Amino acid sequence: MSPTRRTILASALLAAPAIRVAARDGTVVVVGAGAAGLAAASALRTAGRDVVLVEARDRIGGRAFTDRALGPDCRFDAGAEYIHWAERNPWAPVARAAGVRFAQDGGWARTLTIDGRPATDAENAGRRAGFSGLDALLVPKGDDTSLAEAARAGGPNAERATAGLSRLSLGEDPERVSAVDYDRLWSGTDLWVDGYGDLVARRFSDVPVRLNCPVRAIDWSEKTVRVETGGGTLAAAAVIVTVPVGVLKSGALRFTPRLPDPAEAALAGLSMGAYTKIGLRLDPAQVDPAALGDAVSVITGGPTLYFEMGPFGRPLAVANLGGDLARDLCRAGEPAAVAHATERLGVILGSKAQGAVQAGRLAGWWTDPHACGSYAIVAPGHAEARDRLRDPVGERVFFAGEALAGGGAMTVGGATLDGERAARDVLRVLGA
Repeated sequence: MSPTRRTILASALLAAPAIRVAARDGTVVVVGAGAAGLAAASALRTAGRDVVLVEARDRIGGRAFTDRALGPDCRFDAGAEYIHWAERNPWAPVARAAGVRFAQDGGWARTLTIDGRPATDAENAGRRAGFSGLDALLVPKGDDTSLAEAARAGGPNAERATAGLSRLSLGEDPERVSAVDYDRLWSGTDLWVDGYGDLVARRFSDVPVRLNCPVRAIDWSEKTVRVETGGGTLAAAAVIVTVPVGVLKSGALRFTPRLPDPAEAALAGLSMGAYTKIGLRLDPAQVDPAALGDAVSVITGGPTLYFEMGPFGRPLAVANLGGDLARDLCRAGEPAAVAHATERLGVILGSKAQGAVQAGRLAGWWTDPHACGSYAIVAPGHAEARDRLRDPVGERVFFAGEALAGGGAMTVGGATLDGERAARDVLRVLGA
């Protein structure tokens, strides 16, 4: 998978005091209204199936979400923002037909600071040298090792580049990432979208969904599956579970009986990255972020931050980070995270920074109980985990989502394709 700029770096609630739905012939419950769940429900409805789509949040889209907390003029995508591998991504034609704006890939960040000072020419050269040849270096050459281990042969520059790529692309430290799985990820043209979350919500606005309806338990012990929600119990012939792997592993969703050993083993090989964003609203009278260009801030013992400066011409800087140090900031909470990003940006802006930051917003997926992380990472030695989680459980419980999307994993496009795949699997079992 080639490093790119990216790699360095609804409906109303249908309320009822107690929902109790009998399992009509072929009724399917879809759990989670992110891209996978929306795509699955849409495909099943098109095929003429009765579908009940439930979502724990008060909105659809999951980790595709355009955040307006800093004001409509400073909206930013708190989660997905790129249409990756656009040559085959189903969202590329949708976005073009909708007339959304794309931003050009700006290449390398213009500014690099290290421990509060501008990087030297030698340090900038070392950074570029680390990324050159990284593709070949990270290609698996035998056992399923970690990205960190694969990078060691390239020396310190390659190790630093791999750490940056892993944290700022996958949201995880390279020691925890399977080199085999990383090599399988699809590459191609990346389209930076103005409002990816909004695009997803508009595309599926006609799909009925029960919001604020968390699922607590799924009982698949009998032919009819019983789905316990915050609003009562649903009964179905089949259920498609599209919640993130982090939620599945948290214990928030209970299965009776417990999942079979192969499914449990697949989940054991998956974890969630901690890709995190911190949006900073800037005073345009004091600083023009677009004129400054993107910047990278590196500090010893702290997280590396990639600042997107002035995305789509907005008075905004968005700090991107990942790995354990991003987890620490998420746990510290929004005020601490915003203060940290503001301080780091101040080093880059210098005297221009005085009072330039007007407000901040933490997009902390790691501490979001409905996500428990940014996207699914395969651990070294577990390269087949994504495929194995696709196997239906008792021909009644089906899983779908970005975690199962193979080469399309960790993307909205992959989640969408996998939701459609799960719908096809259900139709094969129940009869089209």
